[in-house]
Amino acid sequence: MEGMTDTDKAFYHAWSELLSWLREYAEAHEGVIFEKEADFPDYIYRMERPYDLPTTVMSASLSLPDGKPVLLVSASPRHALFKEVILHPFESHVYRKLTYNPELSALAEGKRPFSKERLVELADRLMAEHRTAV
Repeated sequence: MEGMTDTDKAFYHAWSELLSWLREYAEAHEGVIFEKEADFPDYIYRMERPYDLPTTVMSASLSLPDGKPVLLVSASPRHALFKEVILHPFESHVYRKLTYNPELSALAEGKRPFSKERLVELADRLMAEHRTAV
């Protein structure tokens, strides 16, 4: 990944890992699907240049079988100065921002690492809230 800092490279690898956790969650839970919502612009417009990020996916969701998103996640594009991942429960004004914390070698909210277990807790809560609201 030429031209990117080691921290940026680590950020995109952590983002790719978060996407894999979302896929695993959807595969393990009936009635939940993983959907790619958008690709990174530099993937779309790359023409003949090789693609050097670990994933093409810039935003994705955990959605219901009808396609309605419950949790939307997105990562900053390569050209953004400050890289962050946004976890946005759909139809909510509350969201979380994760940045790459080099001390933890992980995405984190400040100094608190965002783990697969925390993602599962959040997704379980959101899916339960949605099912009781329907």
